Amino acid sequence: MSTRVRRVTVEVPATSANLGPGFDSLGLALTLADEVTVELGGDGVVIEVEGEGEEVADRGDRHLIVTTVRAALEAVDRLAGTAEAAVLGKGVRLRCVNRIPHSRGLGSSSAAIVAGIVAARALHPRGDAMDDAAALRLATEIEGHPDNVAPCLMGGLTVAWGDRAVRLDLDREVVAFVPETRLATELARGLLPATVPHGDAAANAARAALLVTALTRGLDEDVLLAATEDRLHQEYRAPAMPESAELIRKLRERGVPAVVSGAGPTVLAFTSVSRIDSNALEMGNGWHVHPLRVAPRGASVLT
Repeated sequence: MSTRVRRVTVEVPATSANLGPGFDSLGLALTLADEVTVELGGDGVVIEVEGEGEEVADRGDRHLIVTTVRAALEAVDRLAGTAEAAVLGKGVRLRCVNRIPHSRGLGSSSAAIVAGIVAARALHPRGDAMDDAAALRLATEIEGHPDNVAPCLMGGLTVAWGDRAVRLDLDREVVAFVPETRLATELARGLLPATVPHGDAAANAARAALLVTALTRGLDEDVLLAATEDRLHQEYRAPAMPESAELIRKLRERGVPAVVSGAGPTVLAFTSVSRIDSNALEMGNGWHVHPLRVAPRGASVLT
């Protein structure tokens, strides 16, 4: 095979998972995206990062996008019955323009994983051997759960189970309140109990079903307020993000459907920014308010 340099640029959206009651299942793609350019060829690893994540640019072979590119190239080899990955993945050059905040509950790691898979699929001569279902399986295997990688790949609103997902069209405004502070997903998951009361699980099942209905049918915010109630994870995680918990309380008291985005500490509100009165909320300093929409498409190849 030719060892000429191969290059592709992909765009991957931020995502918000759980959406209150849909723990490890529901997710949204958002109109905030990273751009990642991957070049294959030569030897070694070179990484340039602009924006978020500059502090991990020196990870070389351990950088998440690099490891994912190589894993995806190998996966395509297995699916296609070829042996290209060892040569293709020998030298990797990355340029990342990162806009998705890191460790804030907006799917930055899922975006990195999906970027690596989509880029590898575009760069491998037999990349068409990996269909969308196989890409989701690999992304879920690497991430450990599907709730962020599914909307990142597919766009819109997704309902995921195991390593499968369905996509639902959704066009609406949301507002993300992003704090300066970070929270590692591993820490947030470590706060969850091994078991929960049966009544709490039943309540969440009902709310998750109602939430999908309310979002896709455009029901009023009072229905969304009820639909976004959660008993499985938010209260358990609140001690690690008290400011986020307090902001959610204030928003919900004003009738705004607000939830923890993913593992937090970002707060996601199903409303428009025009309805948010920051002064009345007494938010304090350190919050960045992002008016966003649900992104209609997931990861895409730009060039």
